[in-house]
Amino acid sequence: MEIILTLSVLTLALIAFIFEWFPVDLTAIMVAIVLMLLGLVTPEEGIAGFGNTATITVMAMFILSAGVGKTGAIQVVRDLLLEWGGKNAFQQIIVMGMIVGPISAFINNTAVVAIFIPVIEDFAKKQGIASSKLLMPLSFASILGGTLTLIGTSTNILASSLSAKLGLGEFSLFQFTKLGIIVFIIGLLYIAIAAPRILRNRQSKKSGILSEEYEIKDYVTEVVVSRDSSLIGQTLRESEIQRKFDIDVLEIIHQGVHFPQPIADKKIRSGDILLVRGSKDVLIQLKAERGIEILPDVKFNQEQLETELNTGEEKIGEVLILSNSRFIGATLKDLRFRQRRNATVLAIRRGEEVLRERLGKVPLRFGDLLLVQGPKQSFLGLQTSRELLVLEQKDVENLRIDKAQTAIAICLGVIVASAFNLIPILVSALAGVVLMVLTDCLKPGEIYGAVRWDVIFLLAGLIPLGTAMQNSGATEYLAKPILLVGSNLSGYWILLFFYFITTILTSILSNNAAVLLMIPIGVQVAQTLELNPFAIMFAVTFAASNSFMTPIAYQTNTMIYGPGGYKFTDFVRLGTPLSVIVGLITPGLIIWLYGL
Repeated sequence: MEIILTLSVLTLALIAFIFEWFPVDLTAIMVAIVLMLLGLVTPEEGIAGFGNTATITVMAMFILSAGVGKTGAIQVVRDLLLEWGGKNAFQQIIVMGMIVGPISAFINNTAVVAIFIPVIEDFAKKQGIASSKLLMPLSFASILGGTLTLIGTSTNILASSLSAKLGLGEFSLFQFTKLGIIVFIIGLLYIAIAAPRILRNRQSKKSGILSEEYEIKDYVTEVVVSRDSSLIGQTLRESEIQRKFDIDVLEIIHQGVHFPQPIADKKIRSGDILLVRGSKDVLIQLKAERGIEILPDVKFNQEQLETELNTGEEKIGEVLILSNSRFIGATLKDLRFRQRRNATVLAIRRGEEVLRERLGKVPLRFGDLLLVQGPKQSFLGLQTSRELLVLEQKDVENLRIDKAQTAIAICLGVIVASAFNLIPILVSALAGVVLMVLTDCLKPGEIYGAVRWDVIFLLAGLIPLGTAMQNSGATEYLAKPILLVGSNLSGYWILLFFYFITTILTSILSNNAAVLLMIPIGVQVAQTLELNPFAIMFAVTFAASNSFMTPIAYQTNTMIYGPGGYKFTDFVRLGTPLSVIVGLITPGLIIWLYGL
């Protein structure tokens, strides 16, 4: 009965993950609660995930990565790309990969990609190429780089913790580095050869005209306030036209004088010209109800429109919603974005789709790219946000450059202490966090914003499921059919089986969930067949980390989905062969390097 109940909870969790009924972290916590209610784990086991060494270590690594990012330590390295990138696509991807990969081995790769997206955007503009040619290679290179060391991804750390829990001991910092280096080199060579041929110019960065890329020409126009308009004498706030109609007023022009944001308390007078974002249907409705006239002679070409949106202290730019953002699930109206950020969202890019209407009512998602217009000062405020990423290189004055060497020294100390087994990685990472604050590399309040809480709650919620699988005998039950087949297969095919099953589960669930499910089963199979359990654990860990086939398979893929203007099929076309290549060579390399 316990096996049936546990597998029922597992099945429901799978369905919830697939259909995205709830955010993955909430689903994970619900799983833990149901397990406790059914008595499959004790309350202590149900909350043990919050105190698990993997959970705390991952949390500490997020903070250390933020310390490096805040001090601009990586910005020093990025100049190598601009210097050595050259004009050749193969060379550009190789140089980028050789920079990004090793950094991703020690710093959380989502943080690395967040820092390098504006760098790649700027580099692509200077080279006169589409950023779509480089952003997917950036993501893939960071994913491959994360498999070089134990601390490269949260998945590796979780796998190490599971190994210890199963009585096999934790992984050392460089335990699978030899394997990671070979896979990284082969993968990077494939990307450098295939990406220029497979990836298309999804966005033309040659003109640098954002309004053209988002096709908002037909959604931004000028209207004039007629003599009998009900708007006369009211402030923009009092008129409530932005609340009642699907429009945004970007600028008020009075007798040739431009009044940019903030204009909520600016009185509207007869003859005023309003620069507005809105569809033609909404403007016709506004004309009928409030007495405005749509200027028929205003036919912006792209250059004129871009100039209109970038006048004086005003500018237009792209802002990416990050995975730890409270914007996710909320609407611009809920967030009061225009009022609080003093900027207006003109359009939303979601992968290949661009949304231009009813923007205030669209629930936002991780990876959404917002086309924002507002005062330059507002963009400085957006640059300092931990929830948003402005797709332009940060001004040096916004970074603590004088602390860069200190941040690097702290991270090196954490790595050396762990590599030589002086102290456990958990202890060295937490000590590094404290030193980051004491040395002013990070402010105390920045610690909480640095943590990917969705990952932490996902780990904490799913770890009890692994415990229930072990306690109930479900792990042994699921291992039996694999044993029946595996007893007639060679070691390579067993590793290959675990690799591709984990790859499929990672695409459905998440990489951490796949590791939690597959490692205990793999160890059970290995011990029964008298195989090297580390071989199967490495196969599962690498399969869970190397997710290339879809934009939702790995967080860095989601991050570059919008900025690159990619289609879903772009990931399938470039990522599927890479997944197959890595999947076929990894089992053989494991047997060669570590034995079976």
